[in-house]
Amino acid sequence: MVSITIDGKQIQVPEGTTVLRAAESADIKIPTLCDHPQLTPYGGCRLCLVEVEGARTLQPSCTLPVMPNMVVHTDTEKVTDARKFVLTLIFSERNHFCMYCQVSGGDCELQNAAYAEGMTHWPLQTNYSPFTVDASNPYFVIDNNRCILCRRCVRACAELVGNFTLGIEDRGANSVLVADLGNPIGESTCISCGTCVQVCPTGAIIDRQSAYNGREQDLTHIKSICTACSIGCGLNVLTRDNRVVRIDGDWDAQVNHGLLCAKGRFEPLVNDKERIATAMVRKGARMKAATTKEALNAAVNLIKAAEKDGAMVGAFITASASAEELHQFIQLFENVKNARYGTIGSIGYLQSMKTLALLAKIERESDLIRVTDSDCVLVIGADLILDHQVAGFMVKRNLPAGTKLILASNDDNQLAPFADAILDTKMGLVGALEDLVVVMAEKKTDLTSNAAKAAAYLKEAQSVGVIIGEIAVGSSTAKVLEAVTSLLDKLSSDGKTVKYITLKGQSNAYAAYLLGLDKPVDFHDLETVFVFQSEEILDQTFIQELETVPNLVVQSCYTNSLTAKAQVVFPSTIWAENQGSYINLEGKVQHSNQIIRPTESIPTLVETMQGLAKSLGSKVDSNWSDGLDRHKIVTVPKL
Repeated sequence: MVSITIDGKQIQVPEGTTVLRAAESADIKIPTLCDHPQLTPYGGCRLCLVEVEGARTLQPSCTLPVMPNMVVHTDTEKVTDARKFVLTLIFSERNHFCMYCQVSGGDCELQNAAYAEGMTHWPLQTNYSPFTVDASNPYFVIDNNRCILCRRCVRACAELVGNFTLGIEDRGANSVLVADLGNPIGESTCISCGTCVQVCPTGAIIDRQSAYNGREQDLTHIKSICTACSIGCGLNVLTRDNRVVRIDGDWDAQVNHGLLCAKGRFEPLVNDKERIATAMVRKGARMKAATTKEALNAAVNLIKAAEKDGAMVGAFITASASAEELHQFIQLFENVKNARYGTIGSIGYLQSMKTLALLAKIERESDLIRVTDSDCVLVIGADLILDHQVAGFMVKRNLPAGTKLILASNDDNQLAPFADAILDTKMGLVGALEDLVVVMAEKKTDLTSNAAKAAAYLKEAQSVGVIIGEIAVGSSTAKVLEAVTSLLDKLSSDGKTVKYITLKGQSNAYAAYLLGLDKPVDFHDLETVFVFQSEEILDQTFIQELETVPNLVVQSCYTNSLTAKAQVVFPSTIWAENQGSYINLEGKVQHSNQIIRPTESIPTLVETMQGLAKSLGSKVDSNWSDGLDRHKIVTVPKL
């Protein structure tokens, strides 16, 4: 620990800490603009200058490491004069007419810094040329007229996301933020993750959805989790008048540390689908609006008729449902005679988890960030550009520092341009992985150069991270995963630090697996089928399996081809109206909080299943963790 004095207060901080972070730890405020806790210190804006006893000039506190017995002053006349001068120059460079800016009134860090220094006007008259406004991206707008060239967005795009789309073009007063080599942002390599929007300190990059919808201090902030995939990223959701205004990444979340993809940040707020607002029951050839009680009675009558006739009943629930919903779904349909039940989607992931569990490997899984921070990362059966994108960000951002990326995938993988070696999987994943193990043992040399290159990278690495995606369902699943475990064992026996993790598909597929919903359902001879779809997008294969089913009951948020042919339709709450427990890909139990209130006519999945159970004379409860005892193949996460 290093002992320093800031404004007369003695502070002890770890060696290597900057003066700015040391001051923050003691609740001493030093204004900044280019600094961000998640980014490497840059020292560009010079607003954080402090006076250090013994130093000839003022020093930028964001890049200055603490030294033993250092004495720092943050509020001397020399320091405050320098801050006002820096702010004066910034205001004079661009169009900072605050009354017209959507972040004016408390959300702009530049404006707040000026008020903190007692500034009420610009000592220097502005003298600038207008810049174009880039509105080509569907989710946000870039206005270089309000840019202060702090480069937060540029650094976040590179350091946090690993996309390297943004940069600064030209010099001096003509400097502008550009995408790639000057392309419009909507036609560039931008992936619309929105990290640049969240880190921008001014109104230079604004979110289309939330612009001019109120200041942050007037909005309600609710922390929750994203349910778009099994990563379970932390969210900070801003609401007003029972409406979601904006979604930010939660910088304090241990899973994603503030990172989000477009599926988690923007897509939930851009929805043109037709919402189902009331229950419906088919009367002849037409669907008629009905009360929830009428819909429940119609659905229960279908179940009773099937039980009386000895007909098969099928039931499917989205693997994005909460653990409470999954548990009650199982309780409901295990008491229905001749019922087959399972999940919609994630079956490939669930089967992979089951096989790995039988091979006694799944309990060795690590945290995602520890896997991606390895010297060499091997991705098997996953395209992290299409799915689980935040995991892809974590891999890509480490590549410039020397991390080697190896891909093993049967499909054309969009991570391929970033890979150092791609295993030849034309003959299958099993052969590719087995050959890699042989090459590493130096027992075989007549292999492709990529296999030899991959083996060399793995041998050189001190730490190896392995990300396992969806392995094709079928007889090859076990063989592929046996090859994976052989590779893991080989790496461990060579003295490597080996960390690995399996992607789990949908947001609560891990909970579905632990509760026993890991088996594909036979569609043969199903007479009545219940589909608890919620917001799940159904693939065509699943829809085609249900085309000949006589009786269909669907609970969905939006109208679709299934609701059009169903006998009974229940409305459903959307992601922001739900709450419940989720187990992410790391085995962390997280809670999704209700963000807005649904209308009274729209029940949750739990309420619908409770109504069905009551009408059938059975009982369901919310003690989902009790259901984990039924499935003891793997070590159950601590709850």
